[in-house]
Amino acid sequence: MRRGGRGRGRGGAASVTSTAGAASAVAPGAAAAVRGRAWRTTWLLLAFMLVNFADKTVMGLAASPVMRDLGLTREQFGTASSAFFALFSLAALAGSFLTRTVRTSVLLLGMALLWSAAQLPMLVGAAGFGVLVATRVLLGAAEGPASPVALHHMYGWFEQKDRTLPTAVLLAGAAAGVAIAAPTLGVVIDHSGWRWAFGVVGIVGLAWAAVWLRYGGEGPLAPAVGRQRVPEGAAAPVRAAPVPYRRLLLSGTWLAAALGSFAAYWTLSAGLTWSADYFQEVGGLSLRGASLLIMLSALTKGAAMLAHGVLVQRSVKRAAAGLPPRLRWPSGVKTGLVMILAGVATVCFAATDVLWLKIVLLLGPLSVTDIVLTVAATAVSRISPADRRGVALGTLTGVFALAGVLAPLVMGHIVDAGATVASGYFGAYGLMAGLVTVAGVAVVLFLRPERDARRLGTEGPGDGPDTHP
Repeated sequence: MRRGGRGRGRGGAASVTSTAGAASAVAPGAAAAVRGRAWRTTWLLLAFMLVNFADKTVMGLAASPVMRDLGLTREQFGTASSAFFALFSLAALAGSFLTRTVRTSVLLLGMALLWSAAQLPMLVGAAGFGVLVATRVLLGAAEGPASPVALHHMYGWFEQKDRTLPTAVLLAGAAAGVAIAAPTLGVVIDHSGWRWAFGVVGIVGLAWAAVWLRYGGEGPLAPAVGRQRVPEGAAAPVRAAPVPYRRLLLSGTWLAAALGSFAAYWTLSAGLTWSADYFQEVGGLSLRGASLLIMLSALTKGAAMLAHGVLVQRSVKRAAAGLPPRLRWPSGVKTGLVMILAGVATVCFAATDVLWLKIVLLLGPLSVTDIVLTVAATAVSRISPADRRGVALGTLTGVFALAGVLAPLVMGHIVDAGATVASGYFGAYGLMAGLVTVAGVAVVLFLRPERDARRLGTEGPGDGPDTHP
């Protein structure tokens, strides 16, 4: 069967039905080649996410000089940051529906080109607050579908049971983007000014697009797009009754995944916008010191996500070998408990005046919140048929991305309303802690992809257990 059309790279030519099952369908050498292309695609998408989050990070790193040069209050700057998310959710939904008719490799290329087009105007010296807001709106619209489309594209290369580790690798691109962008763009801002920080990320986006144009391609498990022609004289394929979107989006797993991801994205968006300002104004650090701390925080977040992915992959191998899991708790329970721990740690982070303790909390329990993003994506893909997976993931992104609209604006308003900057930030972090804790409880109680896949009739033969050590 023709899968997803012809890719730009060589990946679209694969005709096997799965990466793990390729050995039974083709020669071992060909199966190894498919796995190699699958991981090459994963690394390219990691770079895609790295550029994506470098685009987001530049605004927070340039907060102080932008506010100073353009004469903005924190609330105005928060408004400009939130403008990024004005069309983000709608674009995520629209992009996810486009995956049914347009190859994901084409969508990814188009997004990268639009990112660069949105960043480069800030190099013009006359570009002020209005241009800043307009370009952030365009950038948000271009980046809205990035995560769901990238995940949907990558899942065309991996079976369900093998998706957690590549998902963690891809989403770690967010942490890697912040980790690399924070010190690099901090140096650019110090030596060349904040406008060139926007220019640098725009140029890097163009470079990624050039590489993707050469090597991007559809995977062997990618669902077919558009209307499929049936050869003359051949019988039309028998299709199972589609699962209504309403049932997918109202399942306990999808709702818990959305709330957990919303809380994680709140912390991520608030951190990208305000961490540099917080550590300079409250912690007394220089821009370079704040940038270094943001980099370390991003690295610990990425390491936590990758460690989680490795543990889940080992669990899958144990299950395939007939060995029992070391801990028989559903993944939702463990992830939710981790989020509750992070919520408590956030309160402690805001309450203490000891800088070294703040750093320990930031690089310790606060770094594990983003694990829920990996768990949520794989859980939603597990309960979704392949032809509806893009929309289910896009809707998930559209919902939790609303946190990106609210977090910078709400946090800026709370800080400006405080008697002091420190007291304002205490209130803002207290709100964040409550949100993360409530979301953690919901994940503990309702995130059950194995159960909901059975109930929806979407459980596949490649699905692994819902318990991980």
